Amino acid sequence: MNLEITNDAAKWFIDEMGLEKGDYVQFFLKIYGGIKTEHPNYFLGLTVGRDGEVGVKQEVEGITFYFSEKDAWFLEEYDMKVVMGKDEVEYQFREK
Repeated sequence: MNLEITNDAAKWFIDEMGLEKGDYVQFFLKIYGGIKTEHPNYFLGLTVGRDGEVGVKQEVEGITFYFSEKDAWFLEEYDMKVVMGKDEVEYQFREK
C-alpha cells in the first residue's frame, strides 16, 4: 500500500483549501464523477476532515492525507502519488 504526497502538492492543498497544521484530507472512492483513476470503475473524491478509521495515511507539511479503512483496498491494487503539475496537483497511479 503506497500513498505518496509530495511537499509541493501538500503546499498546493494548504493554499487552495485553507488548511492548517493538524487538518486531515480524506481521499475516498466514488463510482462516477471525480478524479479519474486507473481503475476502470472508480473515481476519487476528497474532503477535509477525519471520518471513520484511518487505513492508509501520510503526513506532509503538518497535514494528514489518508484513505479510510473501507477504501484502503484501492491501494492494495494501485500505488497513488500526488505531485504538483504546472498549475494544480496531478494524480499518478501505478498498478501493482
